[in-house]
Amino acid sequence: MPDALDVTPYDALLLLSFGGPEGPDDVVPFLENVTRGRGIPKERLKEVGQHYFLFGGVSPINEQNRALLDALRKDFAGHGLDLPVYWGNRNWAPYLTETLRDMVRDGRRRILVLATSAYASYSGCRQYRENLADALATLEGEGLELPRIDKLRHYFNHPGFVEPMIDGVIEALVDLPEDVRSGAHLAFTTHSIPTSAADTSGPVPEHGDGGAYVRQHLEVARLIADAVRERTGVDHPWQLVYQSRSGAPHIPWLEPDICDHLEERHAAGVPAVVMAPIGFVSDHMEVLYDLDTEATAKAAELGLPVRRSATVGADPRFAAAIRDLITERAAAERGQRVTPCALGALGASHDVCPVGCCPARTARPAAAGADSPYA
Repeated sequence: MPDALDVTPYDALLLLSFGGPEGPDDVVPFLENVTRGRGIPKERLKEVGQHYFLFGGVSPINEQNRALLDALRKDFAGHGLDLPVYWGNRNWAPYLTETLRDMVRDGRRRILVLATSAYASYSGCRQYRENLADALATLEGEGLELPRIDKLRHYFNHPGFVEPMIDGVIEALVDLPEDVRSGAHLAFTTHSIPTSAADTSGPVPEHGDGGAYVRQHLEVARLIADAVRERTGVDHPWQLVYQSRSGAPHIPWLEPDICDHLEERHAAGVPAVVMAPIGFVSDHMEVLYDLDTEATAKAAELGLPVRRSATVGADPRFAAAIRDLITERAAAERGQRVTPCALGALGASHDVCPVGCCPARTARPAAAGADSPYA
């Protein structure tokens, strides 16, 4: 048996994710949860739901979270990490508040949170922290003893997140026809967000054009492209592009869109493109529809060979990275000196989100940060 890893003061890990429908009847209620407070008519939600109905009304994200939970538990058991793992979602069962209530009733008092979003942004970090604050407020109203909650740092440049994506891009290149492989371009994709949200992402000193959100994605894209060049001997041109825009047309969002990019690359005479969804932990609906369906159809219309590389998903190296992040944070909480593991020039992200980091659209309490009302 491996020696037990010390994770005190923590007594549980919470996997916190977006959630998704698991059948046709779930689609509209799920979208109502996602868009609550925005006044979007049900008929419009049914139109948006067509993306899910193409796949039987089932988003793959919940099953992928189950696979990640299994990978984490196996990794922990194999390395002497005795830490129970729970799972709660923002928008669908198992709901965050219900899971957190179960954790409190199980006696959990110091909880680490792993969000299924690797980068800094309002929707990828602070909104999850707001959800945690909402859940804690509900439990407080029920008279339950509140646990202390900390959130694991952003892991965009951890080797266990980057290395599987490097392998995925190389495998996608190998799958291209040999006559176009060496000339293929790499399109690193992530979720488009409003430029105003990008510009204010990350700590206040990092605010500016694109903010931490764009800077972190560019760093990961560079790390992958450099590694692909070193391992294959071919320097593939690359660009960071965006997908899954959902906002009003008059509001500026990050561009270019992947389909526009494919048209531009084809017009420039590029022989093939590998689409690498570096902004997504797993192959959820945005990847299946926006890349595998819509962008692939656009490429077929153009006669442009494309391949899509794999996301990290439940890769054992990612599970090992989470274990590393847990033991790193636990040691820091115990006052020990820690050397965080991170690739590239940006270094490891902060452990505690500072005041002004990825500010809210409207002022709302957020847990697990320097401005938390639940310290």
